Amino acid sequence: MPKENEKQTVVLASGVFDLLHLGHVKFLEEAKKAGGENAKLIVVIARDSTVERNKGRKPVMPENQRRMLVESLKVVDEAILGLENFDIGDVIDTIKPDVIALGYDQIGMERRVRDYVTKKGLDVKVLRIGKFDADELDSSSKIQKKIVEKWMARQKTGKETVERQA
Repeated sequence: MPKENEKQTVVLASGVFDLLHLGHVKFLEEAKKAGGENAKLIVVIARDSTVERNKGRKPVMPENQRRMLVESLKVVDEAILGLENFDIGDVIDTIKPDVIALGYDQIGMERRVRDYVTKKGLDVKVLRIGKFDADELDSSSKIQKKIVEKWMARQKTGKETVERQA
């Protein structure tokens, strides 16, 4: 808890968080660390409609479940759903973060955030969190691919062969 006169640093992170995995958890831990001791981490979860518009497909998990899962993480202080008509300026103006943490692959978003912060003359630290050591299942798409591979192998070889391999 911050001291009585001490302002709490607000860190903003965002993402889809579909098929929550260790890479997501590490990203959020590093985001909160970037705010220093007693930071408050607020995470904006992308709406299903935003994901479909940007990625051309709906997420596996519905937005409310993704939000609840992220908010249940110890490192997260609050998780909220993004706006239907996503505008990074509106998000920044609403949350008023001191730090905005972006994922290693959010290059376009970083440019938009930096442009907005500069244009508005805001005192906001913008940083990208690096990629963590590669792990076999460090992305939602890898998890989906592995599930499909396992399912296809089961279809080809039968249930017993797949169970022996696992």
